[in-house]
Amino acid sequence: MGRRDLAAMITPLGRALIAAERPILHEHGLTMWGYVVLNALDGQPAGAQATLAAAIGADKTRIIPVLDELQRDGLIERQPDPDDRRARLVWITARGRRVREAAQADIQRNEERLLARLPPADRRAFIRALEVLSGDL
Repeated sequence: MGRRDLAAMITPLGRALIAAERPILHEHGLTMWGYVVLNALDGQPAGAQATLAAAIGADKTRIIPVLDELQRDGLIERQPDPDDRRARLVWITARGRRVREAAQADIQRNEERLLARLPPADRRAFIRALEVLSGDL
């Protein structure tokens, strides 16, 4: 018999990683969608709200409460697009960047416990393979 399907191996791992992230994000005052938004905005120039929603795979109307919360907490800014008054530009604030970086550091510190089960060369290869494969999606 051959190996298991990729989805059969990745799905339980993905669920476990998401479950492990939730309390960490909560400690930083973030929801999972809030963290996704901050990751998408970090290092990017101001962009349209609709473009952001498409980039993260979120419905542009359902993402508005997430953006409202992030803006209320000072993690993002939004303003009308001067070229299209129907559109809104959104960008991460310095505070948003600090919160995102702190949350990511805590998440990755937690991931190290799982990755420690692999020899260093396998760990590097696993991360590199995930980066390549997830970049194609």
